[in-house]
Amino acid sequence: MPLSPEEEEAIRREFEASRNAGHEQKKLDPANDPGPQMFEQAPGSHVRHVIGVVSGKGGVGKSLVCGMIATELARTGAKVGILDADLTGPSIPKMFGLSGMHATAYENLLVPVETVVRNIKIMSANLVLESETDPVLWRGPVVAGALQQFWGQCDWGELDYLLIDMPPGTSDVALTVFQSLPIEGVVIVSTPQDLVQMVVGKAVKMAAMMGVPVLGLIENMSYISCPDCGKVIEPFGPSKLAETAELYGIDVLGRLPITPAFAEMCDRGAIEIELPEGLLEDAVTKIETIAAFYDDMNGKE
Repeated sequence: MPLSPEEEEAIRREFEASRNAGHEQKKLDPANDPGPQMFEQAPGSHVRHVIGVVSGKGGVGKSLVCGMIATELARTGAKVGILDADLTGPSIPKMFGLSGMHATAYENLLVPVETVVRNIKIMSANLVLESETDPVLWRGPVVAGALQQFWGQCDWGELDYLLIDMPPGTSDVALTVFQSLPIEGVVIVSTPQDLVQMVVGKAVKMAAMMGVPVLGLIENMSYISCPDCGKVIEPFGPSKLAETAELYGIDVLGRLPITPAFAEMCDRGAIEIELPEGLLEDAVTKIETIAAFYDDMNGKE
């Protein structure tokens, strides 16, 4: 559903406040160790907007949500890519039917693999390993180098949106992504357990320290709908979504059910074909609104 002018203005004010708060926190930190510098984009690539999909812990379905948002954005006609920064658990290629495929290269640039249905460009560790079951046994500097290659030595071409499937938690890899890629905002993925408020808080505070706005919160595995009577069952207890969002002052962007259909479509690599429409409409609208804000701020059409 399109936002009203008043709602769009509220989002813009919220975005600007979050952005300024992050900048102020950076000023308070002397940053004796400034960390990695911003990676340069590859020659010939033009990525207009970069959005991170994050979680405070693993196992909440962050990669699934990233794939869903990418698919929904591509259905609007946008040119979309996914940089799979979850290097030790890269699941994006499989859910898009790219198992066994490999990225190619020309003129010292990696070429992302494109999906068949929506031409979503994907770069992932599983697309450069000999076998997708090979473990990624890389230390920090090698991981940072891989991320730099996936961004700055990869021919992304013209993209409206590049989604970053972030590694779970607030580790060194996540810090490198925040410091080195031009992320305009992040979507946080959670589940209904009591522990969630703590781990969501870590993700929110990390984003604030990096000066990156939190676009909102999506609760995965939130409920089950009985296939016979339609009754909604909450196997992990009552949803914590509204409570957690209010606690940290962030928007609710959607609830996703537990359903075998999601696992089956990902196992078959059929997310582009079988994903029901409108599941994360609020998340897509928020991303589009923030993108429009940046375009206005930078004088882009």
